Amino acid sequence: MVPVVTTLEMQRADKAAIEMLGIGETRLMELAGHECVRVIRQTLHRDSLEGCSFLVVSGKGNNGGDGFVIARHLLNLDAAVDLVLLYPEALLNGLNQEGLAILKEYKKYSVNLRIFTSVDEALPYVAETTYDILIDAITGTGLRLDEEKMVLASPISDGIELVNSIRDRSGAITLSVDVPSGLDATTGFAATPSIEADVTVTMAFLKTGFFLNEGPVCCGETEVAEISIPRFLVEPPSCLLINGEFAAEHFSLREPASAKHTNGKVLVIAGSQTEQSSMIGAAILSAKAALKTGAGYVCVSVPMTLAGPIHAALPEVIVIGRDIEVLKEKACWADAILIGCGIGRDSDALHLIKELLASPEIMNKKLVLDADALYALSITGSKGVFERSRETVITPHYGEFSRLCGVSTEEIGSDPLEAARSYARNHDVTVLLKGSPTVIAGVDGPVLLNTSGTEALASAGSGDVLSGMIVALASKGANICNAAAAAAWFHGRAGDLASDVASLVSSGMVIDSIQQAIQEVFEIEDNS
Repeated sequence: MVPVVTTLEMQRADKAAIEMLGIGETRLMELAGHECVRVIRQTLHRDSLEGCSFLVVSGKGNNGGDGFVIARHLLNLDAAVDLVLLYPEALLNGLNQEGLAILKEYKKYSVNLRIFTSVDEALPYVAETTYDILIDAITGTGLRLDEEKMVLASPISDGIELVNSIRDRSGAITLSVDVPSGLDATTGFAATPSIEADVTVTMAFLKTGFFLNEGPVCCGETEVAEISIPRFLVEPPSCLLINGEFAAEHFSLREPASAKHTNGKVLVIAGSQTEQSSMIGAAILSAKAALKTGAGYVCVSVPMTLAGPIHAALPEVIVIGRDIEVLKEKACWADAILIGCGIGRDSDALHLIKELLASPEIMNKKLVLDADALYALSITGSKGVFERSRETVITPHYGEFSRLCGVSTEEIGSDPLEAARSYARNHDVTVLLKGSPTVIAGVDGPVLLNTSGTEALASAGSGDVLSGMIVALASKGANICNAAAAAAWFHGRAGDLASDVASLVSSGMVIDSIQQAIQEVFEIEDNS
């Protein structure tokens, strides 16, 4: 998995690279600039930049210094460069003054470089110039935003507005160096004004703010620049990004000589029917997802009046009723248990869930709690529930999590990593907080982020599918946190594969694409 770091973690890694490893700031800056130029050439699909024109807007910190290096490399490749300085030369640090001095010497020999000492000085010239790429080197990871600092002042705001106005007018590509200016690299909050980049070239590691709040909109496509800051300088990271390799690692393929009972025995307690409504679909979706994710043996507990429809939809499953003693007996048989999808919120359902969560036979197993089980916990209280559990994951969306922890959805959304992490640590439970991104926090270790999937998953029943996938992976041997994280990745990828038009995807289509998502990571050909 890929580390995702906060501003503080990145600053510590920078410092350690310089002080412990002896990698000088000049070398880091040169590598950063060289990597940005590599991405520029890649973006323009050009080896030669002759005839191309670039605008570089530089601040006074190291981000601005990166801009000077980029400008020099572009000039070496026969490009034309307009450099706009937002601060007087006297305010630049020593390293940046050196970088600017080199460019001033270049200017004596090159007609391709113009240097402007302010936005006002640049305006008459840049307004008449067509640029291939606008390079934002104004602010970096050092920008920190809070409620009192959400509006940026001049000259930073002037530089950002210059880039934005040219982008809006001409459609030129905007490339941000390390972090889009105006974006808090930790929280993902964006100031007014802020850069909305087409490409962000970030140094060494991804930043948490790229995935939160306004971060995804501000960053555009993200490229990680290798600048010789090794991963061991951020170990252990507070956050990791889930990828297909991790998902494959926690998916057990069946052994050739195995049997159904050795490939994961799943108990799904879901679905309900009253005179007013039926939620049998939730049971069908979750159980079918468990089957499609490779569980060897699936048992579904529903009111026995629903046995016929369940058998018609899923002839592979066993169906049992809701007698508590039968459920306890089946719990002893199961490797992992899912409770809650469409089980209902009436008094009978709440009583059943309370009994199940008080039962050692249930709580000693790997347990997935979703939907109505989470509602029951919010009503009856979760104190002491998870202490009786060996491995439990709860899978709330923001509204369900708000009811559980008594915090507003807005506060959760402002820092979902910390919200999930705190609840997991305080309650000894794994939290899978659904959203974009999905956040998985265990009782220890780093928080895991999942970004696979799109709005294709914004469809009724999508959560039931995910829960079925989690319980299947857990039943086959993955610990509950890894099962949740791997299932989230496969779930998102299945949503991506379900249709070319994300807005037309249904939960049933996601289930139908699970097999393709799994085959993809194992590079298994589809011979159907």
